[in-house]
Amino acid sequence: MNEAETRAEYIDPALKAAGWNVVEGSRIRREYSITPGRIEGHGKRGKSLTADHVLIYRNTKLAVVEAKAWDEPLTLGVAQAKDYAGKLEIRFSYSTNGQGIYGIDMQEGTEGELPSYPTPDELWNKTFAKKNEWRDRFAAVPFEDKGGTLGDRYFRDIAIERVLEAIANDQQRILLTLATGTGKTMIAFQIAWKLFHSRWNLSRKPTRQPRILFLADRNILANQAYNAFSSFAEDALVRIEPSDIRKKGKVPKNGSVFFTIFQTFMSGPPKDGHPSPYFGEYPKDFFDFIIIDECHRGGANDESNWRGILEYFNPAVQLGLTATPKRKDNVDTYAYFGEPVYVYSLKDGINDGFLTPFRLKQISTTLDEYVYTPDDTLVEGEVEAGKRYGEADFNRVIEIKEREKKRIEIFMSQIDQREKTLVFCATQDHALAVRDLIN
Repeated sequence: MNEAETRAEYIDPALKAAGWNVVEGSRIRREYSITPGRIEGHGKRGKSLTADHVLIYRNTKLAVVEAKAWDEPLTLGVAQAKDYAGKLEIRFSYSTNGQGIYGIDMQEGTEGELPSYPTPDELWNKTFAKKNEWRDRFAAVPFEDKGGTLGDRYFRDIAIERVLEAIANDQQRILLTLATGTGKTMIAFQIAWKLFHSRWNLSRKPTRQPRILFLADRNILANQAYNAFSSFAEDALVRIEPSDIRKKGKVPKNGSVFFTIFQTFMSGPPKDGHPSPYFGEYPKDFFDFIIIDECHRGGANDESNWRGILEYFNPAVQLGLTATPKRKDNVDTYAYFGEPVYVYSLKDGINDGFLTPFRLKQISTTLDEYVYTPDDTLVEGEVEAGKRYGEADFNRVIEIKEREKKRIEIFMSQIDQREKTLVFCATQDHALAVRDLIN
């Protein structure tokens, strides 16, 4: 028998006999796509990863089953089963040829033949030997698929599970580090969705739904998040705007999920000659859960005004989202939130095929070094005569618009202008100039 016949006649019936796809809340995902394969260009991809069976119970992936044909060795699929379980960060995996079952416990490092598959409850209790009421409540809430548009991304599921696990274990400060383009806002939405529908709050008793705050540093990010959370009831979502506060004379408090930017919360008319930021009009324990988007941009820095907001709402569980790995200029972020509960790097995303690989291409011009001469026209500022200005100085110390215009012309000729492109610049002023030149 080939593999398909072996699955249909022996493997599927054995899983069914153990209760999979029979016990309520259990299901089998067949041909589960883990990664699409690295993008190699010209419409080609590297090798994809697809698990034959993924066993799911209480909305949680618990095991991988790798199937082989009837006349193949029982352990032929062990390496694949381990690889897939490792990728999905699942504890249990199985290799089978229909005649037997070879089980692997990735955590204990034990493996061997089994008489039958564990039932859904047996596998759940093996995976989660230590009881936790909130973990079970979170697991009971299905992911919201937004009408089927969510799409499978194994790393998102892991990130969500790691954050919820931290919350269930009463961790107050949580950090996620995921590369740009991996869907941090969607992950934040799913976490908020599960917290909301499980009725988690700071009392740790399911007596009410939580109040959640999404903080960003730019309006475009706050607006994007507001739209991404659209599966919530309309009256549950609140966009905090300075104009609305001034119009109504008070900050909004009726709602469940609030969105604003740091600058709005830091503003507010002075009272009795002292600063009176708007966030101070909320009780310190008003929010149960706070999501800080792009938290590496100074939000947890001791010199930053943002820190005042986070410290004011100290009772809340705070989740920081960042795309930036730990390095010298963001150690404060990591000191405040602690080590990330999950990291999905740019390299991971490229190798998996969820992100596009890049090649470094240096643009050279005839003006990559500059020395001021008296016949040059100085438009603004001061320039040091005789000094040789190099690449590190351009657009930070010295600006030459004609040079930048030429570089933009070269850049525009080398990209596909129909495709989305991110342009990183030296400073905010440089970004404004480059935007104008591109336009």
